[in-house]
Amino acid sequence: MIGYICKYTPIEILQAFGEQTIRIEPSIYSFDNADALMHSNICTYTKAVLEECINKKIDKIVLVNCCDSIRRLYDILKNNLNLNFIYIIDLPRKFNCCSQKLFFNEISKFITYCEKTFNSDFNMDIFKKIINENTSNSKILGKSPTQNALNIALIGARFSPPLMNFIENYELNIKHNLTCYDNFVHYEFPSENNTKNDYKYNIIMEYSKQLFTQFPCMRMAETEKRHDVLITDNDLNGIIYHTIKFCDYYGYDFAKIKKNINIPILKIETDYTLKSEGQLKTRIDAFIESIKSKKTKYSFTNSHESFRINTKIAAGIDIGSTSTNVVILDSNKNILSYSITKTGAKSILGAKKAIYDALAKANITIQNIDYIVSTGYGRVSIPFANEQVTEITCHGKGAHFINPNVRTIIDIGGQDSKVILLDNNGKVKDFAMNDKCAAGTGRFLDMMAKTLEVDLTEMGKESLKWKENIVISSMCTVFAESEVITLIAENKEKSDIIHGLCNSVASKTMTLINRVGKEEAYMMTGGVAKNIGVVKCIEKKLESDIIIPDEPQIVGALGAALIALEKIL
Repeated sequence: MIGYICKYTPIEILQAFGEQTIRIEPSIYSFDNADALMHSNICTYTKAVLEECINKKIDKIVLVNCCDSIRRLYDILKNNLNLNFIYIIDLPRKFNCCSQKLFFNEISKFITYCEKTFNSDFNMDIFKKIINENTSNSKILGKSPTQNALNIALIGARFSPPLMNFIENYELNIKHNLTCYDNFVHYEFPSENNTKNDYKYNIIMEYSKQLFTQFPCMRMAETEKRHDVLITDNDLNGIIYHTIKFCDYYGYDFAKIKKNINIPILKIETDYTLKSEGQLKTRIDAFIESIKSKKTKYSFTNSHESFRINTKIAAGIDIGSTSTNVVILDSNKNILSYSITKTGAKSILGAKKAIYDALAKANITIQNIDYIVSTGYGRVSIPFANEQVTEITCHGKGAHFINPNVRTIIDIGGQDSKVILLDNNGKVKDFAMNDKCAAGTGRFLDMMAKTLEVDLTEMGKESLKWKENIVISSMCTVFAESEVITLIAENKEKSDIIHGLCNSVASKTMTLINRVGKEEAYMMTGGVAKNIGVVKCIEKKLESDIIIPDEPQIVGALGAALIALEKIL
């Protein structure tokens, strides 16, 4: 069994030598082996392939030099693993006659290498038979189109099997898969010439040409064909763009697409491990909700059921990593009560405590609640909720209800940071979330407060007393803590250190704001909105005031309650 990773791999030639081929699809949890053999900042997909080769004892592999990371992978596999077969094919980057000839030469050299390695001559008849069988058996992969489902394009780096399965669980039509996925080539053979040598030459030349000129991957210099597919498809509702950490190729491509294509686009970045399902689900859920909201036309009129007014009660429950927040509304959108409690070790227990606390304050029972919408990371674990909606949509709904002029929401919670861009109607236009890192979140400030032995609620006020502008250079929580310990040892003032920490959170937040674009007015939600030091630092960088709700922690729960209310009125 010979493993390969690139769609430009001539697998039919390997099959003609009697070898079975399999595309390597890494499915790993960590880089324990790869980290010992590769630099820490090398492409995580490359590390995942190396890890897969080691774990599954793959001893035969064919690579294509699509980037420097794959070249490094080839060197490591060749020099550190006892492989029975390894080869790397040189792939030209441009589409022209010279490039096609170069690729033909590469295919010809590969055939010669296989003949020597397998001690067997290349059999043209078997090769042609394999091509014909593959062509006749080819079919479009994936689910059949679903009526009224959203039409989505996948682009960027190849989606890992778990991520692909995750996306396919949604009601989506994957109209285009423009990633590094295999695109089956339907080869057409030239007519047989008089001389056998010329005929073989023509067959391999045509094979290499059609393999080379298939739908281009991101490695190729001319990618307009990929973009044209997206531009000309009027039925496309959204694009999911996947990038791999430490890979610049896709960053440039994404920026170009976002600038030139007026279709909703979601960028997700992974390290190709089986992690971060919670964040990915939140991002994809929110993206789909925002697209659906643009397709759906809402109308709110007084119907013949108006007698139900003042009898309906709805609740929203926002289960975050640190706190669980509940808002209860009546049918006139009055807040009957709200509750903010600690989530604790089990989200269901925190949710029950929060909802019953809010019920007690409103002097009602859970039987009086007509509809409950849950949101936040723990939204799927609440059995008494009627519906789950992402915190992206809920924060947008809540912020727009509090102040319809808000266009940018800055939500910094205990576990993540989000920036949400709204249109004039309060619908989500775009959003950005921090990656799986505590830097720039409430957890970051909580850890720093413990290091400085200061109450978390007093950090903001203390930071306003600063005199020396201290820069905390490390955004990583662990390294930042080391910097803080060093500053303490240098007898720096506590207020100066805290101001530096607040400023580092503001800097991290600004990277998210810049990703979606600055648009006034700004509102800040989440627990960190109560930290006046962070708020002032962000305002200074924005050169604009930020609206702070009376209780910034309940905005998501308020939005969830408003959505619940719409379901029953």
